Amino acid sequence: MVTVDRGRYGCLLDDGTRVTAMRARELGRRAVVVGDVVAVVGDVSGSADVLARIVRVEERGSVLRRTADDVDPVERVLVANADQLVVVCSLASPPPQPRLVDRCLVAAEDAGVRPVLCITKTDLGAADELLAIYHDVGDLDVVMSGFDDGGQGRSRLNDLLPGHVTVLVGSSGVGKSTLVNALLPDAAQRVGAVSAATGKGIHTTTAAIALPLADEAGWVVDTPGVRSFGLAHIARDRLVRCFPDLDPGTADCPGDCDHLDPEVCELDAWVGAGHAHAERLDSLRRLLVNRDAG
Repeated sequence: MVTVDRGRYGCLLDDGTRVTAMRARELGRRAVVVGDVVAVVGDVSGSADVLARIVRVEERGSVLRRTADDVDPVERVLVANADQLVVVCSLASPPPQPRLVDRCLVAAEDAGVRPVLCITKTDLGAADELLAIYHDVGDLDVVMSGFDDGGQGRSRLNDLLPGHVTVLVGSSGVGKSTLVNALLPDAAQRVGAVSAATGKGIHTTTAAIALPLADEAGWVVDTPGVRSFGLAHIARDRLVRCFPDLDPGTADCPGDCDHLDPEVCELDAWVGAGHAHAERLDSLRRLLVNRDAG
């Protein structure tokens, strides 16, 4: 599955044929999303104005998902079968949103997807404060990209893509589509060929779309800009474990610690000892408070 738009699904067959399909009735209400491996029947010639039918969705290796907010019980699957998430955050226009970055990183951790933080527009501001927040976040790869770096940032990001299904997520205006066009120079042409269902260009991303790397050595999934990233689908105790820089600090907490009271919780001492940044602890506690409010 490479595109989804208004009940029409763009599929890439094993022989490279691109077809547009609809969901068969036997699937019931099961969602079909970008990244799904599906079985299609019917007219699979790829001819214009014909529709194949999706009759089966194979078991998913991973599911990257979110909710509208932290109390909304309805899950929204962003993409299936991805193994890498690039969270794109700009230093200016728009300014950095560490809380949104944290939420995306939690979703990646929960899904078992490798996270990458890509900081864009480095020519427009200093990254020191933002970098400090994520200095202790496990094996997080950080890529810096700006118009004054001679393409080094995009080159490094490009080196991380082969062999992976990589999803790009970020708020509107952070430069996701600019990155996609730089990483895949013929992206606009591929959109035209792959997305018979949507007919939309890469600069007006309104739904997720998967684009193959050269020689189909991997995939890049561009997604619409997000304004919120709810985590209602992640259990409260799981939220703490999805902060790899903070989770070890809970070992000395009381068994009934809710991690909200600095007088009792050992996470403050953990941060004070330099194992994690205070902004990360604040972000975790905001998520926990939102969960309790729901």
